[in-house]
Amino acid sequence: MRLPFLDRGEELIRLRRLVADRRRSFGVLYGRRRCGKSRLLLEALPAGRAAYYVADDRVSPLQRAALATELARLLPGFDRVTYPDWDALLARVWEQAPAGTVLAIDEFPALVTVAPELPSLFQKRLDAPTAPGPHLILAGSSQRMMQGLVLDRTAPLYGRASEILRIEPLPCGWVRKALRTTGDRDAIDAFAVWGGIPRYWELAADYPDRAAAISALVLSPLGVLYDEPTRLLRDDLRDVAQAASILALIGQGCHRLSEIASRLGKPATSLSRPIDRLLELGLVRRDQPFGASPRDSKRSLYRIGDPFLRFWFRFVEPNRSRLEARQGAAILREFRSQWVTHVAGVWEDLVRASIPRTPYFNRSWGAARSWWGPGMDRVPVEVDVVAESTDGRALLVGETEWTTEGDPHRLRAEIQQKVARLPFGRGREVLVGVWTPSGTGRGGHFGPRDILRALR
Repeated sequence: MRLPFLDRGEELIRLRRLVADRRRSFGVLYGRRRCGKSRLLLEALPAGRAAYYVADDRVSPLQRAALATELARLLPGFDRVTYPDWDALLARVWEQAPAGTVLAIDEFPALVTVAPELPSLFQKRLDAPTAPGPHLILAGSSQRMMQGLVLDRTAPLYGRASEILRIEPLPCGWVRKALRTTGDRDAIDAFAVWGGIPRYWELAADYPDRAAAISALVLSPLGVLYDEPTRLLRDDLRDVAQAASILALIGQGCHRLSEIASRLGKPATSLSRPIDRLLELGLVRRDQPFGASPRDSKRSLYRIGDPFLRFWFRFVEPNRSRLEARQGAAILREFRSQWVTHVAGVWEDLVRASIPRTPYFNRSWGAARSWWGPGMDRVPVEVDVVAESTDGRALLVGETEWTTEGDPHRLRAEIQQKVARLPFGRGREVLVGVWTPSGTGRGGHFGPRDILRALR
């Protein structure tokens, strides 16, 4: 099933404006694999005046021939010549390409691996003040390499792009349209497995239900997504084993750096760089209680940020041996018994993400966090949601729950008791909300529809 083109409205406008400019221009797209970079490029490229080439791991002569074939669609006869090097090929492109032509190279890091001289060759042509030439767009899934090629001050292409677009996973609000789920709650359940990756949605849509999709795509050793985390890590990290070990421990419930280090048998200081890299890639996030200083590392908790990776490291990674022995059906039964707990964590994240984008109680709010620590009576307190209004006069405090038995009246009573013990609530208006599957959006009781509407 091919999904409709979803969201990406601002990115599409920027790319179309880039290639509509009368002057030649240079744009960059990067982001993790399967997020829809190629689809976005194809939507943005002008018909009849763009050459689109997907790089691969072949040696340079074969790739030059393949690129020449694509360019021949715009420049007849371009592929009748054997180009001895990249400089010769690019020189002819820049000499003969008509004004407004676009050269788009996808998976550019793969091409640079076999032809490391390319960034400097592109720099030479982009810097030539009077030379003609096409619009140039480079895209890639290796965020490490793309950032190094464009954002590193020492890189040849640094400072030359007029558009640098990091393509993120799609927000949760699009999953219902993509998968045609039967209801809002079902959409949240789907997002808790596939996250916001359009290609995962496209693959899942080919199966009659979610259980069949999970069994075939994720739990089967033959499944397309069975080894997906390893491929993601290989795109961007040199030490895949260490990163996978950190993610596995976080997936098993180790959220403090000291605990992760202890389980790995390493000093915590040695994990600073790999943890920071996982944070930069968006694979891990660092949670701190509301109001805590960013420098307060002792109160930091590390969690897997992507729903699919959280699902994989919770249900697949610990069971690899059993899955290789084709015990997927038994693991699926065990997974169903833990399903509500898994979705509850994703639901809590989605609720917090919705708060800055929704005028709850007719107020605008800043970023929401959870809070944990000693209450006014020195007894530990945990709260799922805390946010400050943008005018600083009010606090939004709330609880989330993902069970059909969730009683909003009970939750409200519990949060009211917690509010009285919070050390930061005095002197400000405190508004209380609860988020459950049965929420209607009225009376401070919110539900999946409110979240899906906000996160689009």
